[in-house]
Parts: sequence; C-alpha cells; structure tokens
Amino acid sequence: MDLREEKNLKYYISNTIRYAILIFSSLIIIAPLLIILFGAFKTNKELLTTGPLTTPENWMNFDNFKVAWEKGRMATGFINTAIILVISLAATIMTGTMTAYVLSRFKFRGRNLIKFLFLVASLIPSITMQMSIFQIIVGMGVYNTRIATILLFAGTDIISIYIFMQFLDGIPYTLDEAAIVDGASFPRIFMQIIIPLLKPAIVTVIIIKGIGFYNEFYIPDLYMKDKSLRVISTSLYAFKGPFGTQWEVICAACIITMIPTLIIFLLLQKHIYSGLTMGSVKG
Repeated sequence: MDLREEKNLKYYISNTIRYAILIFSSLIIIAPLLIILFGAFKTNKELLTTGPLTTPENWMNFDNFKVAWEKGRMATGFINTAIILVISLAATIMTGTMTAYVLSRFKFRGRNLIKFLFLVASLIPSITMQMSIFQIIVGMGVYNTRIATILLFAGTDIISIYIFMQFLDGIPYTLDEAAIVDGASFPRIFMQIIIPLLKPAIVTVIIIKGIGFYNEFYIPDLYMKDKSLRVISTSLYAFKGPFGTQWEVICAACIITMIPTLIIFLLLQKHIYSGLTMGSVKG
C-alpha cells in the first residue's frame, strides 16, 4: 500500500467514524421527540399495549390535544408566560446593555473587580441560595404572584453581559467621541447610537434567555402555587395525580408547548447563529 492509498484509507475511516458519531448523537436526540410525538396521537390503551416507538394507529386522533388544552388551562398558561416573558426580557436587556456599556466604555477603579465578581456569582450554584431567596420573596409580600417570578427572571447574567460587551468592543469609540463633540450626553449616546448597533446581540440574548424562561419549571412552580398563575411549563402538572398519570395527554401538551419555540427558532435562527458568531470574534 503506497502513501496515497494509506492517506485515502485514513480519510475514509475518519469520515466513517465522524458520521457514525453524528448519526448516533442524532438518534439519541430524535428518539425522545418521536416517542412524545407518537404518544400524543395514541389512546391510553394503545399507549400501554404498544412500544414507545410504535406509530399510532390513527394520526387524526386529536382528542389528547383537546383535553390538554382545556383541562390543562394552557391558554391561561400561555398568557401568564407571555406576560412574564415580556417584562422579564425587557428588564434583562435593559440591565444587561447598561452594565455592559459602563464596563466596556468607561475606565474606572474597580472595573476588573466588578467583572470578577460577576463571574464568581455565576459560578455559585443557584440552588444553594434558594432558602434565602425564598425568605426575601415572602418578606416582600410578592409570594404567589407573577411579580415573584418576574423579579427572579429579570436579573441579567454574566453570559448576557459578555455577549453585549463583545459587540460593544467591536463598535468604534470614535462614534461616541463624535457624538460628544456634537453635544450629546451619555444617555443619549447609549439610546440613539449604542442600542441600535446592539440589535443582533439583543436578539440573540432574547432568544437564549427567552427559551430558558419559557422552559423554566422550578421557579414558577415554587413561587406561583395558584392554579390561575400557572405558566406553560407548570400546566403540564395538571395531568399528574395520586391515581395515575395521563401520559398520552402529557405528550400532547408537550407538543403544544414545543410549537411556539419551534416557530420562533425557525424564523430567527439566522440571528442566533450570526449573533453568537459575531459576538465570539469581536474584541
């Protein structure tokens, strides 16, 4: 075997291994989705007597979706989720962009220390602070209200700040200087120059944080016990009880909850990829 044949053999072997790993990983991700999709169209008897990857007998069986929508009060869940999402994301974007603007554009003593403290705070497991956070929420008198969840969601994190800072580092400071010469104040520079140029980063953070808020179960379940305050993630809990669990209805409810995120992702995927890529190479 000559050198060329040996290189071709190594190339084919590496490609085979690469594609095998990709196919295996894809199957691991797709299999649970197929189980949920098939289960959503099955009857309870069919779900219990057939395999998880067995296709349903009737693809036009939408009874589970009807039960999930009505019994799970998913319309209320979507409304509560939308209210919390809009307010929380607006607060997150406001605090994140302002913090990043100050840390990126202004040089002052303690600037690096603040960045370090942000990083340290992000490394602390949030579960270790739940007892003190719970006491604060109860002490403020906002327990079992939307305000509790909004307050906990509204804070920004180091990832959002760094995404904004990476974009800000790529915006020439000469724009700020030209605006200052024209008599613009720092708030005006921030609102009229910086914010419009941060749109790709803002879209990226909105999608990443929005999906996280949308899928969050622990915080809404702990701080909003009233059934009228259920969000879309806790609405799934309506089908679990002491006398059994309606898995076919839960599967249908899961499909309903996936639809909005799937549509948003398909419409805005280019913003996600471009935002993350641009934010990673600027600096």
